[in-house]
Amino acid sequence: MRNISVSAFINTLFALVLTFILTALFFFISWDEEHQTREKINRYKLISNLLLSTAKLQLTPEREKKFYQDFEIRPVSVDESKLLLLNNGEVVFESESVYGKMKIFKIESNKYIYLQRFGYSLMLQDKKSSTMRITFTILVALLITILFLLLYIAIIRKLSPLKKLHAQIEEFANGNMNIKINQRSNDEIGKIAQSFDDALHHIRSLLESKNLFMRNMMHELKTPITRGRIAIEMVEDGSSKEMLIRAFERMNELIGELAHVERLTTQDFQPHIVESSIDEIIEAAIDLLLCDKSKLTIITEHNYLATDSKLLTLAIKNLLDNGLKYSEDEQASIISNAQSIKVISKGKSLEHPLSYYLEPFTQEEKRNVGFGLGLYIVNNIAKRLDYTLNYYHKDAHNIFELQLS
Repeated sequence: MRNISVSAFINTLFALVLTFILTALFFFISWDEEHQTREKINRYKLISNLLLSTAKLQLTPEREKKFYQDFEIRPVSVDESKLLLLNNGEVVFESESVYGKMKIFKIESNKYIYLQRFGYSLMLQDKKSSTMRITFTILVALLITILFLLLYIAIIRKLSPLKKLHAQIEEFANGNMNIKINQRSNDEIGKIAQSFDDALHHIRSLLESKNLFMRNMMHELKTPITRGRIAIEMVEDGSSKEMLIRAFERMNELIGELAHVERLTTQDFQPHIVESSIDEIIEAAIDLLLCDKSKLTIITEHNYLATDSKLLTLAIKNLLDNGLKYSEDEQASIISNAQSIKVISKGKSLEHPLSYYLEPFTQEEKRNVGFGLGLYIVNNIAKRLDYTLNYYHKDAHNIFELQLS
């Protein structure tokens, strides 16, 4: 019951209650019908005994009229009585006493009482309505059912804004930052919607501020780095010049990494999926890394892959860079097939779980190169491409795997 949705819970609850009401109504009508049948038979017995216990079947006109009115019956003429007997009506009940015989006939919807005593006979028609009580019961049950259904509709309509709010939250989670919550009721759902709308506004403001800060920072850093790099060329060759050149190159690398992070973490960013050559992607990653190809072992078992080639190139570049930097023999292997792309390098197992290194600016304490953004970028690319980044250590080798399917 904990995992069932509110709508499903309400639908199930109302369905069960409605089923219970209809079942109870069915049993009540069945019981009431049997109860009325017993009452009718007792009534017929009373009428029969009162008439048959008299010395004659005929009463004075006044008493006869009053008797028929009190019991809601009417005498049937002799000719009509014979015709009814010949009609072979269904015998509902019959009994015999010291006063005479009684039979209850049912012909269509009418009931008749046939009395016999000492050669005399009398046919009476029952004029009392037998359907009024059942009709009243059905009407009451129908009214309760209608009220119950109206209550169900009212509850569903009251909860309908929750579905709309849930759909808008999912749309926001999928990257639509322009969601506007228009629910403005004063109930609890309206207050939740208002709070969520305020949170959306705050998140949009934070993201806009973050993006503006990142772009301004990268723009402002580019100019002094470029000028400094040009100025360094005028310095005489020496260890200091090489150190300064390396410092400026590292700053350029950092700006490039931050640019990739800013692009990947943008909510409305969507990858461009096309059929691409895996060999060309790996070659582009090696060119981007500017590494010695002799340090790499490349094994590809398939030719083409539906992916964003630029993103996958960047991911492989970072995995190869990570593998070469921390390899004990400065060698790395890349193995690609239809299910995965693996980058393998010799080394000790990571000290922390993979999730630790997926945070930005996170690396092993002993490492003094890199910015700790490589695996963070790879993981974000994997999410964008619906891949999974896995890591395991086997036979003294670290294996980073992009699971493609």
